[in-house]
Amino acid sequence: MSIRNRMTPLTTVALGASLVLAAVTPALAGTADTAAHPAAPAAAPVAARPATVTTAQGDPRNVTQRVADFYGAYIDAVWDGEDPAGAANAKALRDFYLSAPARKKVSAWERRNHADGILFAQNVPVRWKAAYTGSGMGHATTRVTLTWSDGKHPQVTRIDVQSDLTTRKIADLKAVR
Repeated sequence: MSIRNRMTPLTTVALGASLVLAAVTPALAGTADTAAHPAAPAAAPVAARPATVTTAQGDPRNVTQRVADFYGAYIDAVWDGEDPAGAANAKALRDFYLSAPARKKVSAWERRNHADGILFAQNVPVRWKAAYTGSGMGHATTRVTLTWSDGKHPQVTRIDVQSDLTTRKIADLKAVR
C-alpha cells in the first residue's frame, strides 16, 4: 500500500472532524446564526436572543458592591407592591444594610415627605446603577443613579450613599440636587 493510499482515509477523517467541529462550536457557544442553517424548517420560529449577555458578580467586602446589592434587592422587594412579603423584605433589608442612625434618619425623612426614604420618591425606578465616587475618613461614597422611565430621554435621580468602611453598613443617604 502506498503512502498516498494510507493518507487519503486519514485526511478524509481529519477534514470531516474539522467540519463537524466548525459547525458545532458556534452552536455550543450560543453564537450560531439559526437562520443560516438550511436544515431548520422554514416555518419554525426562531427564538430571539438577547443583544447582550448580562452577568453579575459580587464581593461582600466591597462597600460599593454592597450598596449595589442593597439597592437591587430593595427595588425588587418594593417593585412587587402586591406581594405581602415585599414590605417585610424591604424592612429586613433596611435592618441589615443600614446602620441604626441611618435607619432613624430615613424614617424621619419619610415622615416629613410621605415617600420612600431609600429611593427619595413615592414610586419605584425601572433601573438603577451604583458607582464608587470616593472615600475618606473611614467612609466610602457610592453614587446611585435611579432611572424612572424608559425611552429616549429617561428621568433619572441620583443619591450619594455613604458607607462605613469598618462595618460596611450604609451610614448616610443624600439626594443629589
